[in-house]
Amino acid sequence: MLIHPWDAPTDDTEWQQWLAAHDFGQLAANGPAGEAPLVQPLHFAYDPARREAVTHLARPHPIWRALADNPTVLLSVVDDYTFIPGPWQAAEDQPPEHGVPTSFYAAVQLTCTAHIVDEPTAKAALLARQMAHFQPEGGSAPVAAGEEPYGRQLSGIRGLRLEVREVRAKFKYGGKRTTAVQQRISERLAVR
Repeated sequence: MLIHPWDAPTDDTEWQQWLAAHDFGQLAANGPAGEAPLVQPLHFAYDPARREAVTHLARPHPIWRALADNPTVLLSVVDDYTFIPGPWQAAEDQPPEHGVPTSFYAAVQLTCTAHIVDEPTAKAALLARQMAHFQPEGGSAPVAAGEEPYGRQLSGIRGLRLEVREVRAKFKYGGKRTTAVQQRISERLAVR
């Protein structure tokens, strides 16, 4: 992902706060030699203190073989996107039809080392972390190895800890445009 200086986050807090509110992305792993990468849309729970994301997938998923060959993955999250028509972006001294259309969006990419979690107690703990993130109000039975209602289902999944090694973040919202053009775009987005 190309990140111009005007699209870069001001500091780590900016992308961390954005990511805290965006917990669905695409996990990309290298496919077998000569084949396309494997890309899996999924929910995840990111823990900034541990610098890791946790998730799980079904045991028969083809990604497991790819992770055994190469545990380096990319977790990509994109949201807050919109198309900006060219006339909206024209500089004040240009005719509207000379403006260049573009996309505005936020994106965070986490390069990670994938750690597969198969031990039942560790898998239950990973799922408990996900449940605490997605369902903090509770309402579901605890996930515990060997206990109902989820214990017997643990064998059908594998957990995944994604240890974050590098973060790339981009907030492309017309940062190189003048304040007047940014205001024009904001007003038109509000109307749209």
